Amino acid sequence: MDRVKKEALVAELRQTFDENELLVITHQNGLTVAEASDLRRQMREAGARFKVTKNRLVKLALKGTKFEHLADDFSGPTAIAVSVDPVAAAKVAVGFADKNEKLTIVAGALGEKTLDKDSVKALARLPSLDELRAKIIGVLQAPAGKLASITQAPAGQLARVLNAYATKE
Repeated sequence: MDRVKKEALVAELRQTFDENELLVITHQNGLTVAEASDLRRQMREAGARFKVTKNRLVKLALKGTKFEHLADDFSGPTAIAVSVDPVAAAKVAVGFADKNEKLTIVAGALGEKTLDKDSVKALARLPSLDELRAKIIGVLQAPAGKLASITQAPAGQLARVLNAYATKE
């Protein structure tokens, strides 16, 4: 790879680090093309990205970013998963690593906070942003539904009483 391509790759990685909130570092030993393609597809569907990296170039790209403190974790056959959603990349990476022993979670970062592999796994168990929004909407709608059923109950009872008197005679 010539110098111009390396500089372009470093610039692309730096932009990736600036645009995303979550970074998950993984080791991938022996993933087949089909497995890597499947993982990338799952990442795309979740709104995340997965990229095999060159450690030396990543360390250059990390300088001056919020993920700079992770530079020491880049050794061996690494790949990164990134997402704007604070949970998406972790969910997919941990789910894939649980099913495939060729991918292991090394570390991660949520903004400037460093996460060890157990923290990344705990983060993956959290509901996604969309799931949390749905729960909030459900909580907000519940009182309105209960209020509607309470206000309809007396009218229904009155109708049943009137119907009973009407059918009695």
